[in-house]
Amino acid sequence: MLEKRFVFGPYVLDPGRGTLLRDGTPLAIGHRAFALLRTLLEADGQVVAKSDLMEAAWPGVFVEESNLSVQVAALRRLLGAPPRGSEWIATTSRIGYRFAGPVTISEGAPDEAADAHAGDAARRPSIAVLPFANLGGDPAQEYFADGVTEDIITALSRFRWFRVASRNSSFAFKGRPVGAKDVAHALGVRYLLEGSVRRSPNAIRISTQLVDATTANPLWADRFDFGGQFDLGEMFAVQDRIAAQVAGAIEPELLRTESALAARRQRRGDPSGWDLVHRGTWYFHQVTRPTHLRARELFREASRIDPGLPEAHLWLARVSAGLAAYGWSDDPAAVLREGVDAGLRAVQLDEQNPYAHYGLAIASVYADRFDQAMRAAERAIECSPSFALGHLVLGMARAFAGDAAGAVAPLQHGLRLDPHDRQNFAWNEILAWAHLFSGDPVRALECATRAMKIRPDWRPALEIAACSHAKLGEREAAHACAEQMDRLEPPPGDALAPLRRRNPDWVAEVDSLLLAARS
Repeated sequence: MLEKRFVFGPYVLDPGRGTLLRDGTPLAIGHRAFALLRTLLEADGQVVAKSDLMEAAWPGVFVEESNLSVQVAALRRLLGAPPRGSEWIATTSRIGYRFAGPVTISEGAPDEAADAHAGDAARRPSIAVLPFANLGGDPAQEYFADGVTEDIITALSRFRWFRVASRNSSFAFKGRPVGAKDVAHALGVRYLLEGSVRRSPNAIRISTQLVDATTANPLWADRFDFGGQFDLGEMFAVQDRIAAQVAGAIEPELLRTESALAARRQRRGDPSGWDLVHRGTWYFHQVTRPTHLRARELFREASRIDPGLPEAHLWLARVSAGLAAYGWSDDPAAVLREGVDAGLRAVQLDEQNPYAHYGLAIASVYADRFDQAMRAAERAIECSPSFALGHLVLGMARAFAGDAAGAVAPLQHGLRLDPHDRQNFAWNEILAWAHLFSGDPVRALECATRAMKIRPDWRPALEIAACSHAKLGEREAAHACAEQMDRLEPPPGDALAPLRRRNPDWVAEVDSLLLAARS
């Protein structure tokens, strides 16, 4: 069967696959924006009434007309200006909107679009989000469960290193008792995200499970509780919060799983750049000097054999920052130059990739380029609001630049989005310093304790604990932490070196508190 696709300018809208491509690259587009664009294109240049557009984007749900204006404005920003100026979407006052640009309709076999993007993209992992079950017993709440599912699909689609099945494809299985392997085979994905929504007047509980469809075994499961009373006007904001929380937790689990698989696989012939990147990420997450050095070798090789692969460069930026931060390099200045250059190259190759901006941000922090780091971190969050590392590196950059109070919120939010990252001992330590320097030693001590739970021999966490106890006047506890800290070998590098260089008053305060703790 031939499928209809709409071609305009550099864009291709494929309703069958639920994708919008620009110059062959998939764009992150929400399901409501997709429905509006499709409706406008199908109208063949005719004006579409506002009521018809609202029914297409919010079927069966009453919403204010302002929501339509917001979605159309976002769609215009996504598409930009046509080659000849003006706008793709024209407003007809008091009536509705029409698609004003030239459109060509093409037809082809369903697999033609996929064949055009074969090669390295075929190696990328893939996931489908199945419609969440409504466990509340109220059929009227079915729209809310569907909305949560659709928003999670949109949030996950903003991560560029894996493929997400379209909303239309996933919802084709709604209410059908089909096994995980059969669903995955039909959709061409390796992973499935299943879930349920239970809503009461005062709370919402989301339960989720990530499944490896090749074995039907669960890889990860969690639940998320959201308290409070919600009226209809708040529901879209609540759905956004839920989607960000779930997507923020799922993406790191996918990364860890794929990295471990890549490390175990025995490949024949020469590996691709994508293979090398995934092997390198496994080594990277072990957080030791030998594994970081091995990861850098693999990322360098990936960028050499496939210089157009953004992931090769962004991971090279990340590992370079790690080598400098942990003192695992004999020439940190050269390492950081390589890291910043790699981050800039990753952004150039894929400006919409949140990881690319994070790679640039983390390398820039350790190169004392705090303004550049904060801009890159903010852009990473704009690309994907559920990206934990974007919030964390923003908090780090603010703290190192001297804004301790401004660092607290993004660091806390990043840790909430991904509470299981293997480097959370370092993020908790930075949050502890931010609390201490903004005048809250109680919360500083809480964060230091969390860091020590993750890495019991992490000397910097004992240092901040000793300072916090001293600040609180708890002399015996401060002395005990200082004694334990002094029994440990100092780390080869100082992960807080940029902070110390920028903030001599803070360094003097720490020296004074440690002196009190040791006395």
